[in-house]
Amino acid sequence: MSSPDEVRAKFTNAGQGHVFTFYESLAPEQQQQFVATLASIDVDRVNRIFKTATSASATAGTATSVSPLPESGFDSAITASPDKVAAWREAGLRLIGAGKVGVILLAGGQGTRLGSSDPKGCYDIGLPSRKSLFQLQGERILSLQKLASQFSNGKEVVIPWYVMTSGPTRKPTQDYFEKKRFFGLKQDQVFFFEQGVLPAFTPEGKIFLENKGTVSVAPDGNGGIYAALRREGVIADLEKRGIPYIHAYCVDNCLVKVADPVFLGFCVEKGADSGVKVVPKAFPEEPVGVICLRNGKPGVVEYSEIDPEVAKQRKANGDLVYNAGNIANHFYTLDFLKRIEQFEDKLEYHIAKKKIKHVDLVTGEEQSPAKPNGIKLELFIFDVLPFSERMAVLEVARKDEFSPLKNAAGSKDGDSPDTSRADIMAQHVRFVEAAGGHVTPTAGSPAPVFEISPLISYGGEGLSALQGVSIPTPKHIATAADIQALLSH
Repeated sequence: MSSPDEVRAKFTNAGQGHVFTFYESLAPEQQQQFVATLASIDVDRVNRIFKTATSASATAGTATSVSPLPESGFDSAITASPDKVAAWREAGLRLIGAGKVGVILLAGGQGTRLGSSDPKGCYDIGLPSRKSLFQLQGERILSLQKLASQFSNGKEVVIPWYVMTSGPTRKPTQDYFEKKRFFGLKQDQVFFFEQGVLPAFTPEGKIFLENKGTVSVAPDGNGGIYAALRREGVIADLEKRGIPYIHAYCVDNCLVKVADPVFLGFCVEKGADSGVKVVPKAFPEEPVGVICLRNGKPGVVEYSEIDPEVAKQRKANGDLVYNAGNIANHFYTLDFLKRIEQFEDKLEYHIAKKKIKHVDLVTGEEQSPAKPNGIKLELFIFDVLPFSERMAVLEVARKDEFSPLKNAAGSKDGDSPDTSRADIMAQHVRFVEAAGGHVTPTAGSPAPVFEISPLISYGGEGLSALQGVSIPTPKHIATAADIQALLSH
C-alpha cells in the first residue's frame, strides 16, 4: 500500500495537492481511511478525463453530422421472414448450449423516483405473481438454459449473470438475491460487481472535498461499466469460462429478453464486434436517442441534436429515416470489451453541472450551494460505439421488448409500474392467442389480468397445449400443473 507521503506527492504533482489541506487535523484513523481512498483514485487518469470532457464541451457548438445507418449491418426482426428469425434463434440457442454466452445486467440505480430506497431491480410492479424485476429476469435465464439444453450434448447449460451494482445498492442487491435463493440459479453463476465513481470538480478542474477527510465523488455513469469490468474481475471471469459473446441490458426494462438467442444469432451471423437492439420511434419528435452515424461513425444522437425537419424525413416505404430508437440493449464480443482499454482515454465523458456540497478550503466550513457550482462527469454505455469496427443493429417490436420503468405509479408521463404491468400481461395474452387459445376479459379491469411465469415460457414457446382453450381471468399460470388444470376443465 502507498504511504501517505507517496500519495500526497502524486496528488501534488497532478495539481490536486489541495485535497491534503486538512490532513493534519484528522484523527489517525481518519487519515488512514482518507489516504486509502486517495490511493484508489488514479489522479492522472481523472485529470485526463476532465481535460478531454471540458475540451469537447468547448467545441460542442460545432455542428454534428448525422447520416443514416448502412443497410449492411441492419435488419429487422419485425419484417424478416419467420424462417430467418428462427435461424437466428437456433444459432443463438446453440451458442448458449455450448456455454458461449454471458449476460451483464446494469442495476446500479435505486427506486427513488418510484418511492423506494431499494435497488430498482427489487421493485414489484404489481403482477399477480408479485415478482420483482430481478426475479422475472433470473427466471428467464433459467428458462433459456432449459431451452438451450437441446444443443448442449448432455452438458449442464449455465449462463453466467454479471450484476453491476453501485456503492449504495451492492449489499441490498446481494442480500435480496440470497433471500430469494438466486431465483433458482446456481449461486456461483451470479457475479456481483460495482460501477466506478469519479471525483466531482470545480469548473477549473480541482477536486472537491466533501468534508475535511472525504473526497466528493459520484457514479461515473452506466458507461463506467467498461472500466469496472476490468477492475472488478469480470473480464477475467469471462476468459476463464471461455465465453466470447455477451449480452448487456438495463434492469428497468420489464420486457427484456435476457440473453435473447435471436439477437445473439443475428450479431454473430453479421460478424459483429458490437451490436445494438433498437425499436422504431413512435413519432418523429419522440424524445429518445437514435442509433445512426454521427460524424461518420456509429453512435447515438440525442433527439435534441437532430434538426426537427431531418427527424421527419421518411424512406420510400414510409418509415422514418432516423427510426432506430435506442433502448440500451447491447451485444459485445469479449475481444471488443478487452480492446476498450486501448481507446479508453479517447472516450469523451459528458459534463453535468451540479450543486456540489463541499468544504471551503479557507474557512474549513461545509458549504451547501443554492445553484450549480461544479462538475460531475459521466460516461454513457453507448459512448464506445464509434470505436466498433463491425456494429450490427437489430430492430425489434417495442410491444414485445421495451417497457421501461422510470416513473411512480399513476404518472401521466407513462413508463410507470402501471404501464410495465399492463405491457407484460398484454404480451402474455398474445402468447396464448398465438398458440390458438383465448384469454377472457377480467371483470372491472380494462384488460385481462393474466400472467405466465417465465419458467413456463421464455418467449411464447411451449404453449401449444392451450390451443382451443379459453382461459378465465384473473389467472397466473405458474406451473405446468396450472396448464393441466385448464385442460381438464
